[in-house]
Amino acid sequence: MGLTARIRTRDGWAVSHAVVTVTDMTGAQVLRAEADAEGAVRDATALAPGAYTVIVTAVGYAPVAASALVTDGGTSRSSGAESGGGRAEVGTVTLARQGGAELPPPGPWTVDPAHSAVGAVAQHLGISSVRGRFTEFAASVEIAPDDVSKSRVEAVIRAASIDTGNGMRDTHLRSADFLDVEAHPEITYRSTGVSVAGPDRWTVHGDLSLRGIVRPVDLDLAYLGTGADPWGGTRAAFRATADLHREDFALTYNQVVQAGIAAIGTTLRIELDIQAVQGESLPQA
Repeated sequence: MGLTARIRTRDGWAVSHAVVTVTDMTGAQVLRAEADAEGAVRDATALAPGAYTVIVTAVGYAPVAASALVTDGGTSRSSGAESGGGRAEVGTVTLARQGGAELPPPGPWTVDPAHSAVGAVAQHLGISSVRGRFTEFAASVEIAPDDVSKSRVEAVIRAASIDTGNGMRDTHLRSADFLDVEAHPEITYRSTGVSVAGPDRWTVHGDLSLRGIVRPVDLDLAYLGTGADPWGGTRAAFRATADLHREDFALTYNQVVQAGIAAIGTTLRIELDIQAVQGESLPQA
C-alpha cells in the first residue's frame, strides 16, 4: 500500500471529495488519490525511498500540507506522517472550512419542530417587549457538498399557530389587521444563497412571503455544532435572527396611546432556535 489517509472536518465528519497529492523534493507529482465516501484514501502505488510533501485539498476547505519520509524498512515519523517500506501512512488529516466557518456534513437535513422554536418579539408601548411563537411549522435544509453558497433552506409556517399567551391578542393577530390567516394561511421562506459572515457564522439570503407579500430577508445564522441523538440519528443545532419592518408586509395596524407613542413598535425581531436531523425525514417516535 503506497498511501493511506483519513480526511475529516473539525467535527470529525468525512470529507468525501478531498484530494491527496504527493510530490517529491523536485516538486514533481508522484501520486494523486481521491477520498472515498468515508473520507478514506487508499492507493497501492509504491513510493521510492525519499522525502515527500503530502498536500490535502478539498473545495471549500483550506489546504493542509505535511512532509513524509519513506524508507526501505522500518517506520519513521515526520510532520504528522508515518512512512516505511515504500508506503506513507498520513493518518487523520483535519480540514478547516475556508475562512474558518464550519457547517454540518453535506446532504439533506430535516428540522425537528418538537425541539425547535420560531419566535417573534415586538416592542410594546416603547418600554417593554411582547413575545410570541409559531407552534406549527416544517422546514428542510440542504447543505451543498462543494459550494456552500448553493446550500438551501425552505420553511413553511402555519400563520394561525401564533401564540403569545393571550387568547384575545392572538385572535386579533390572526385577523386582517395583522396576519390575515384566512386569506394567507401560510408564511414561507425560501433561501436564495448563503455567504460566510465569520467563524461559524453565516448569512442566509432568502425571500419571505407574509400576507401574500414577498420581500428579501437575510437571516444571521450561527452553527452551534452536531451530535448524536437517543434515536440513533445525528442532529445539528442552529440559532438565527432577523429584523422585519412591519410596513414592508402591510402590517400597518397600530394605536397611538399618548404623545405620539405607538402601542406596537415598527420592527419585529425574529428568533429561531433550530434542531435539524440528518436525512430527508424525522425518526419515528
